[in-house]
Amino acid sequence: MAETTKTQIFKLFLVSVRQQLYLFIGMALVFASIFILGNLPITLYLYSIQLTLFFFVIYLIIQFIRYSSRYKAIQQVGAGQSTRIEDVAHGTDPADRVYLEKIVQLQQDIRNMESEHAERQADQIDYFTLWLHQIKTPISAISLLNQSSASPESKKISQEILRLEDYTHMVLNYVKLEEISSDMDLSEVDLDGIIKKAVKKYSILFIYKGIKLDYETLDVKVLSDGQWLQTLLEQILSNSLKYTSAGTISIYMDSEKEQTLIIEDTGAGIRSEDLPKIFNKGYSGLNGRLNEKSTGLGLFLSRKIGKRLGHKLSIESELGKGTRVKIDLEREHLSVFD
Repeated sequence: MAETTKTQIFKLFLVSVRQQLYLFIGMALVFASIFILGNLPITLYLYSIQLTLFFFVIYLIIQFIRYSSRYKAIQQVGAGQSTRIEDVAHGTDPADRVYLEKIVQLQQDIRNMESEHAERQADQIDYFTLWLHQIKTPISAISLLNQSSASPESKKISQEILRLEDYTHMVLNYVKLEEISSDMDLSEVDLDGIIKKAVKKYSILFIYKGIKLDYETLDVKVLSDGQWLQTLLEQILSNSLKYTSAGTISIYMDSEKEQTLIIEDTGAGIRSEDLPKIFNKGYSGLNGRLNEKSTGLGLFLSRKIGKRLGHKLSIESELGKGTRVKIDLEREHLSVFD
């Protein structure tokens, strides 16, 4: 690796001194013409060229040493290996020293800006997290008040409260996932228990929309974080319920691939041209734009949670026929910083 670097530096050096090389060759040709036209001894010309070439080579060696030193100094500063000019500026000319000082100044400015940005972002996340936790209290109070009401609109209000809770939890989960220190409690969890909790949360929507649930006990244990896995299943169920009316949502294990959970619905489906982009942040697709039901965050968060847990998500869908979401519960590498 060191030899390759030296070779690269030498090539760059030759480019930087090409004018001196052209000048030397030009002067040699001029003097050759003078010796030939003046009928001077050719041996005197050859001796002069050898002597001149000797001193020129010494000059090039000295210049290469200085160039190599300058190149490495600028490279070290550019790579952030040193922030003190005194550590790297030995042997550099005044112009290079000015460049190095400017690079160091710019790097320090960038570090200061990054530090200020990180502090502001941390403050915003702290405030936003506090606000989200506080708003859950009035939502719970409204839910309790609605449960005591016998009005015809109570079921509709319950659905809207559930949507409000979903959006609140979605934002809270998004904030948590953005934090590097997001908690992960990996253990062997009962998949049926997690599925039942997710289904129970949306039971009112199953009943109100007349959607049939096709699910039988799976008797499957998986290595995962139970809380985040439940959040993942809830998000996928929420998407299915949004775009399914009086249809069926099926939850079962893939018969062809072990440890793969499938959540399938008979809803509106997804256009083939939308499928490659459905995991993009903020992308809602045609159905979401037409029905104004989508935030464009649901599947983005689902994939992010899946990566954090080491579970791979894939989606198959056909417009007008439904959607099939596959969750590979065999753990891949953890993507803690994705």
